[in-house]
Amino acid sequence: MRKPNIAILGATGVVGREIIKIIDELGIEFNDIKFLSSAKSAGKKLDFQGKTYTVEEAKPASFDGVNIVLASAGASTSKIFAPEIVKRGGVIIDNSSAFRMENDVPLVIANVNDEDLRSHKGIIANPNCSTSQLMLVLKPLIDKNPMKRLIVSTYQAVSGAGLAAINELTENTKAKLEGKMFENKCFKKPIAFNVIPQIDVFMENGYTKEEMKVANETKKILHLPSDLPISCTAARVPVYNGHSEAVDIEFENEITPDEVRKILKNSFGVQVIDNRENFEYPTTYDASGVDPVFVGRIRKNLAFKNGISLWCVADNLRIGAALNTVRICQKLIEMELY
Repeated sequence: MRKPNIAILGATGVVGREIIKIIDELGIEFNDIKFLSSAKSAGKKLDFQGKTYTVEEAKPASFDGVNIVLASAGASTSKIFAPEIVKRGGVIIDNSSAFRMENDVPLVIANVNDEDLRSHKGIIANPNCSTSQLMLVLKPLIDKNPMKRLIVSTYQAVSGAGLAAINELTENTKAKLEGKMFENKCFKKPIAFNVIPQIDVFMENGYTKEEMKVANETKKILHLPSDLPISCTAARVPVYNGHSEAVDIEFENEITPDEVRKILKNSFGVQVIDNRENFEYPTTYDASGVDPVFVGRIRKNLAFKNGISLWCVADNLRIGAALNTVRICQKLIEMELY
């Protein structure tokens, strides 16, 4: 198995740094690695596996000889560089929204729809963070029992909006506690001690772009019918890291909470914490800094026939972004698809 030349695009960002850390944790073998960023961050030093690297400004020529690019630099940057990467024979695993819904671009969760990687034409999209954790829960369940309907409510941490949003939560909280005025910039409303029922812009149908991402990406990844009913409400909460989701699923056939627990306990990337007698259920404290999607509060849904309700939590910077990006890279190497 040949070792690839790898580049990290957006290496100095929150997700980019997490990607670098996970490459080391998963033991991804490579021939050469380089770290790329905007001109603003070029020249910074990064320590990786005992060596010090200088971050380079990303330019088209930066991708000469590069086999796999792990990108987390925003949609506009990906749209500029993806064609250049493909032209030079490389493969880009893109963490932005730029290509997710393109018909000829596979949208992949590692160990969920790996076979879709075989159809790539140089661009592979990493799903939205809230979609990512949901897929690892849904896939093993609907493999056993087809899904008729899905309703998801997300409670998303500020780290999903980047470093400026993390800082805004800190400064807004300090100002609130000290009784000082604060001008919010990242969010439409103050985030400290608040819940904001808007993530991304509003669409014509009244849903936000984030909510429609969950619906549309779920159908694409799981190859579901376009008319299968999926609804999502996405809210931003004053938590630094870790997205939580309340999930209501209606299945074709009868299924019990115990059956769901059994399926999920034997599923890749999922850990069940579900013991209400001892108040055991997952929170963002459990998920921060680790890989599993945690699931609990598994119970019969009282509104749907053959319905199940559950709660799932995951580290949005890892499974929702960096971890899946690196896992896709790992799959590309294993499947020799670069």
